[in-house]
Amino acid sequence: MTSNPFTLFDSWFTMARESEPNDSNAMTIATVNDDGQPSARMVLLKGHGPDGFIFYTNKESRKAEDIAANPKAAILFHWKSLRRQIRIEGSLSAVADDIADAYFATRGRDSQLGAWASDQSRPLDSRATFEQRYKEMQMRFDGQDVPRPPYWSGYRLTPQRFEFWQDREHRLHERRIFVRDGEGWAEGMLYP
Repeated sequence: MTSNPFTLFDSWFTMARESEPNDSNAMTIATVNDDGQPSARMVLLKGHGPDGFIFYTNKESRKAEDIAANPKAAILFHWKSLRRQIRIEGSLSAVADDIADAYFATRGRDSQLGAWASDQSRPLDSRATFEQRYKEMQMRFDGQDVPRPPYWSGYRLTPQRFEFWQDREHRLHERRIFVRDGEGWAEGMLYP
């Protein structure tokens, strides 16, 4: 049994990629704005390692505004097929431009154009308006690579706490926690 939360995450994530029918990298991210109002939504994990967990978004979105006001968050992976979940809490920071550029270049062209066409989280008068903006971006970038918009980037959550939850019969679940302790991790268990 490992005492490294990143190694344990990698093991569970590998199992999830094999067993989850859709989006094994889907995670809920919960943020809090400057008024203390929490908000949670699904995003996709696009990179992870000992330095943290990366996702991408429009820097003018509600979640980015929350992050600017309070750069702490919680993420949650729930894999029903495995009857497991992982909660991770920590601080958020922007990824470097070269990392965001490299990831953006791997996205499908339609997704790249959509990032240019969308004023994410802003009011939209009709779907037709968005579709028209998308067509305008198709024409604007016709025959050329689509660069990363200046308002689109990634964030890295640097963990301070992990909780690994595993379903057990009769609701006698198993909960392992890891809390940052200097350069290492203090490990423990919680009652279900």
